[in-house]
Amino acid sequence: MISRQTITHPFNRGNYIVGAPTPPRWGARTPPGRGEASLQASVVAVPAGLTEALRVAADAVYTDRDEVVLRTRDWWAGSMIGETAGNPATPDAVIVEVSTVEQIQAAVRLCSEYGVPLTVSAGRSNVTGAALPVHGGVVLDVCRLDKIVSFDAESQLVEVQAGMFGDVFETELQQTHGATTGHWPSAFAMSTVGGWVACRGAGQLSTRYGKIEDMVVGLDVVLADGTLARFGDYPRAATGPDLRHLFVGSEGTLGVITSVRLRTHPLPTYAKAIAYGFETFADGLDACRRIMQRGATPAAMRLYDKLESSTHFGYPDTNLLLIADEGDPVLVDAMIRVSAEECAATGSELDGQSIFQRWLDERMLVGKSADGFTPGPGFVADTLEMAGSWAALPAIYDEVVAAIEAVPGTLAASAHQSHAYTDGACLYFSLRGDVEPDKRRHWYRSVWDASNAVLVRHGAALSHHHGSGLLRGPYLPEALGTGFGTFVDVKRALDPNGLFNPGKLGLPSTLGPSPLDAAS
Repeated sequence: MISRQTITHPFNRGNYIVGAPTPPRWGARTPPGRGEASLQASVVAVPAGLTEALRVAADAVYTDRDEVVLRTRDWWAGSMIGETAGNPATPDAVIVEVSTVEQIQAAVRLCSEYGVPLTVSAGRSNVTGAALPVHGGVVLDVCRLDKIVSFDAESQLVEVQAGMFGDVFETELQQTHGATTGHWPSAFAMSTVGGWVACRGAGQLSTRYGKIEDMVVGLDVVLADGTLARFGDYPRAATGPDLRHLFVGSEGTLGVITSVRLRTHPLPTYAKAIAYGFETFADGLDACRRIMQRGATPAAMRLYDKLESSTHFGYPDTNLLLIADEGDPVLVDAMIRVSAEECAATGSELDGQSIFQRWLDERMLVGKSADGFTPGPGFVADTLEMAGSWAALPAIYDEVVAAIEAVPGTLAASAHQSHAYTDGACLYFSLRGDVEPDKRRHWYRSVWDASNAVLVRHGAALSHHHGSGLLRGPYLPEALGTGFGTFVDVKRALDPNGLFNPGKLGLPSTLGPSPLDAAS
């Protein structure tokens, strides 16, 4: 079985603590910087009266600057650039810990009364700055909402609180109920269920189980006036627009997700894998397309370009495609047979079992994209995941790699295809640069500008599963085109005072412009 093994997998997690946020990759012992904030602008101070009211309403309140820095750190490269220069991203805020829905409602009402912004925070594994309090205010830590509420064995539905960490959730789900969501993001052990939903995430087996939005049956959300609203709870419906999807992917800009109802599956007992090599990345993409359009949906279908084939598996002269499936033996064997037939038409068979085992052993390791490089003071590494049609993907791959490599200071750019559909797929690019330390932010913004220009030109989705946050906000109005105005209208309707997670997703804010512009 592919998925269950992950629970006991020896992750490279440093000072990992079960059920708690993990320190960012620049090191758990990095002291809080004493310099100016690198990603805050137009900060709204929290009045003493609000702080005292929150102390009464919540479990705990933290105001110490060092504590705030530690509790708002995330995994975004844009944050790390400032942090490693002694400039913490968002040191001005008040951290509020809650453990009940009623406490969340009270905090939302208080922030509304005082006109103070509120940003929801949990695992902080996000790589786009989505949970950074860029305008200060209150940071609502929901990690104490950490329980499975109920499990419906007949319908295979689970209700879980939004602050429950992925590894704790999946362990209880498997051991107590014999079920799995099949949702295995790389940040599995340091991300929460609410974070998966808020950022519209994807797991590594999404071709079999779907992305998180395919799993959400219903969810509860605290709205801007403190009302608790319930959405969904049916397999399909024709009762107007699907309001669940206003909040799936909203990144805390429209409300506070408190609990989620998810589809689950019986634990699989059988798994199988194959691997093939292709002369070009385009040939491998075409094999993936044919597999999907024949109706096969293997749990994992990952195509690596030559650089990543070398980095991850030691195959520098081929574009390696790994296909693995789990579930009912009859279905798995059929999926693998269809996949093998399509791959054999243009590819060469490789040692699938050893490649599969290496992938299992290393798939959760952070930083693999930087292997082969010696990080120095000016080293920057990041990833860019997007989605496009099969017709456009070969050109997108070539043009994005070329655009990144054309920026002075770039060491390398590479990609793999990680999530596939009948009409297209996700390409996951890795980018690395080495420049003078004070030029890092300029290089970083330059490669993102160049890459997103390619994606906009091809009409591709700028993100497949990481979300937009602060990073992609500047590009969203152009990418979404005339539809962006509708999104702005929804924000104004649900959050009329603009207090929920301001500065994200490119949404206009009365509190001021995005600090990303000032930091470029």
